[in-house]
Amino acid sequence: MRLLLDSFWRAVAYCMLPRVIVLSLLPLGLMIVLASLLGYFYWDAAVSWTRGALDAWPLLSSFWAWIGRLFSGDVTSALAALVVVFAATPVIVVVCLLIVAGLMAPALTKLVGARRFPALEQKKGASFFGSVARSLGATVLALIALVVSMPLWLIPPLVLILPPLIWGWLTYRVMSFDALAEHASPEERAALLRAHRLPLLCIGVLCGYLGAAPSIVWASGLLFAAAFFVLVPIAIWIYTLVFAFSALWFAHYCLDALAQLRAQRAAAEAPAAGGGTPAIEADEASKAALSQWGSP
Repeated sequence: MRLLLDSFWRAVAYCMLPRVIVLSLLPLGLMIVLASLLGYFYWDAAVSWTRGALDAWPLLSSFWAWIGRLFSGDVTSALAALVVVFAATPVIVVVCLLIVAGLMAPALTKLVGARRFPALEQKKGASFFGSVARSLGATVLALIALVVSMPLWLIPPLVLILPPLIWGWLTYRVMSFDALAEHASPEERAALLRAHRLPLLCIGVLCGYLGAAPSIVWASGLLFAAAFFVLVPIAIWIYTLVFAFSALWFAHYCLDALAQLRAQRAAAEAPAAGGGTPAIEADEASKAALSQWGSP
């Protein structure tokens, strides 16, 4: 429990750092750049195609004529533009978030390691491609679990329990692996994930519930079209900040647990390697391994 609470407040404190705030704003900048490029090259063609598709529906032709009599101007063109915006925004957002997620988690883990655990040896127990493959595999399993569990969502309590549990499991599997990828060996990573499975799963589930907050803002943007261009960027920023907090929480917990594991092993191995003062040598080895814990 001490490790869980300590890593929590440290993650909250790190979210206030200028570097983390800048990283959380990256999706907005990428979204603006990507939307500008797509709009410059494809806006006119996309609106024209959408308007043609709307006009081609026989069932809606009388509806457009009735709307045109109520409002002056070309209602179909305005509606086609809105359809393009609503259809393109989720795609742009997902692409930006995937890019930032791939860059943010390693950067935040390095930040925690450099500031709090500078003496912790990096054994590089996982490659980049191994991490990507594990993430993709866990994501596929989580999506399958979501699809299979959908009939159970009709039971009111389960709809508030099953999705956060599945996303929490996914977050736990992906972020705990990424947090230990640089510093832990494969054997150390397996030992830590086995020993701390329940606390790490709790962190993942709590982060899964936190991830529902941006969805409420996003849904509000879809319902209130007038505020769409304000609420959607806010939702993106909140989602990225939640992702940053989750990555920091896992990084603080996992690296702290790794430092403790190595300190315990150093203390256990010191008597076998020493001479006549094994207790003193074990205590010195433990203090050396734990010297960085008090740093911010």
